[in-house]
Amino acid sequence: MDESTRTGDGDAVSAPDSRTATRRLRRSERRERLRLLLRRPAFLVGALILGFWISCGLFGRWIAPHDPYATVFPPRMAPTRAHPMGTDPLGRDVLSRVISGARDVLIVAPVAALVSVVAGTMIGLVAGYLRGVTDEVLGRLMESLLAVPVVMIGLLVLTTLGSSNAVVILTVAVLFTPIVFRTVRAAVLAEGRLDYVVSARLRGEAAPFIMAREILPNVSGPIVVELTTRVGYAIFTVATLKFLAGGGKPDEPEWGNMISQTYNIIPSGYWWPTVFPALAIASLVVAVNLIADSIEAVLSA
Repeated sequence: MDESTRTGDGDAVSAPDSRTATRRLRRSERRERLRLLLRRPAFLVGALILGFWISCGLFGRWIAPHDPYATVFPPRMAPTRAHPMGTDPLGRDVLSRVISGARDVLIVAPVAALVSVVAGTMIGLVAGYLRGVTDEVLGRLMESLLAVPVVMIGLLVLTTLGSSNAVVILTVAVLFTPIVFRTVRAAVLAEGRLDYVVSARLRGEAAPFIMAREILPNVSGPIVVELTTRVGYAIFTVATLKFLAGGGKPDEPEWGNMISQTYNIIPSGYWWPTVFPALAIASLVVAVNLIADSIEAVLSA
């Protein structure tokens, strides 16, 4: 006998037809949310700024007016028409280095944010669904990570293991995982009391199935917001760690390194090698936050 469900009018509807209708409804909801996003000025401004930096990251070698590694220009030259952002103490074009530096941060920060969201979501799902001893143990572990200042942990790890991109990604991911864990756990605790989860348990569904197929789709909204928000924080955190640890190769055009190598000459009047990378970081963080706030507003509407 074919599996079927029954509508409010008493008409039998097959399960495949019901699933098709659900998929169509979800596609319609996604289109409506996208339409609402595109009508928000904050989202458009953020997307425009982010798109600019993504273009710099992808095509920096062709966009940059000069070789970012070349030390053939007069050092500490103030901004001019030929060098709109001036040159650094080694005679390298600051504009070219700022453009080229976008690639590194746009790889490291989003990957670190994604790893933290994946890890935090998995741990939060398990803790929020199983509760009891599992929740207590995982919760205390996450709280212990939150108790230590972020910068202290980051500097300790980078000083010990170096400041390669892989180490920075894992460090930032570990720092952000407890924050994502708290958000996902709270959402799962709320969903776990609803009828559809209780029904799945009564049907004898396994816990991994319920968490992955029943609960996870219904907490995807907070997870998406967390991802976009964490990207913004990751950009700032990566640049801060690079600055404080003085990591990376001196020749590499990384925004945090550029600030670290030039901030001490600001009192001498040479502000441009430091200010322009800092403005680049600020503009990228603001752009991502504008996008994150817009997504959160649309999902909560």
